[in-house]
Amino acid sequence: MEFFDKIKGDKAIWAIVALLALFSFLPVYSASSNLVYVVGNGTKTTFSFLFKHGFLLLLGFGIIYAVHKVPTHFFKGLSLITMPIVILLLVYTLAQGTTIGGANASRWIRLPLVGFTFQTSTLAAVVLMAYVARYLTKIKDRVVTFKESILPLWLPVFVILVLILPANFSTAAIIFFMVMVLCFLGGYPVKYLLGIVGSGLLFLTLFILTAKAAPDLFPNRVTTWESRITSFMNGEDGESDYQIEKAKIAIATGGVIGKGAGKSIQKNFLPQSSSDFIFAIIVEEYGLVGGLILVFFYLLLLFRIVVVANGNQTIFGKLLVIGVGLPIVFQAFINMAVAVELFPVTGQTLPLISSGGTSTWMTCLAIGIILSASNKEVSKEPSSVDIDDTNPLEVLSGQL
Repeated sequence: MEFFDKIKGDKAIWAIVALLALFSFLPVYSASSNLVYVVGNGTKTTFSFLFKHGFLLLLGFGIIYAVHKVPTHFFKGLSLITMPIVILLLVYTLAQGTTIGGANASRWIRLPLVGFTFQTSTLAAVVLMAYVARYLTKIKDRVVTFKESILPLWLPVFVILVLILPANFSTAAIIFFMVMVLCFLGGYPVKYLLGIVGSGLLFLTLFILTAKAAPDLFPNRVTTWESRITSFMNGEDGESDYQIEKAKIAIATGGVIGKGAGKSIQKNFLPQSSSDFIFAIIVEEYGLVGGLILVFFYLLLLFRIVVVANGNQTIFGKLLVIGVGLPIVFQAFINMAVAVELFPVTGQTLPLISSGGTSTWMTCLAIGIILSASNKEVSKEPSSVDIDDTNPLEVLSGQL
């Protein structure tokens, strides 16, 4: 009981996250048979994939616990400190020039010693949301011009998006959309936001034209985007269309109550059955009922995120919760929409459910921040006169 007494913050969010994580073991264990016998030719066991998934979640909950103890206003200074680190990591990731199927796939770096791969764009998304929330708090209740916001706000946003875009269009698009939403909610002038959206579309057009004119710069990246969108719009055959067809078969054969745990057939044919298309396997095994229950939990998480944001006493806390919380639910619904062919294939995983990938840790980091903001004992922001001069993070967040 002493451990539970140390857990602070919104208890409903703790419960939702714990239930999603516990449930994830069932579909991950079932779908991992594809990785063992089809992809890996039996070189590993399903238990090894389950153990890895459990290890990632265990460390993830460690991150949640540690982060939710951090006072919310500390994330102002932390976002400034980690921003240049994140940019350097993104540059290093992009410079690797990794390709899969001839297309740029420089999304991960390998962590030394442990051997895990780390997707740097997921860390960049969390840090950028905190950074934007800090800036919007700083300009709250005063008139701001576009010129004065270029360097402190839009330059970091632009640099991060440019470094992510070549290898991961969907993540760059989600981050850009969330920045726009956060700026709108933070009171940034709408006329400037419209200009930023127009500039973004213009830059994307120039990027596509440049990639087509000089294909060696970004091998097959734009071609991959075009093929996925064309396949989605016209129903043409292709690799992504094959995945969608198998996902739809899994969903259709699941019926109302499903085939039962571990009894999926399409997991043996669906290439990304334990990650990108795990929702299809869940519906096949647990039916429409299981799928709707999962949707309900993500909607409940969204509701609690809004409640926490509304209940926080500081502008920074409100914007921070929205900035790091909404992308979790947004990504979940994009993943499920892809499985039922409402969206083209994006490569987005199902948060807290999909196996593999240290993106789980970044989701847990975001949840820890939300719980910190919901913890009234640590979420109160000190006034400028109460800043502790001995704490560099408080000095940094108070002065900048």
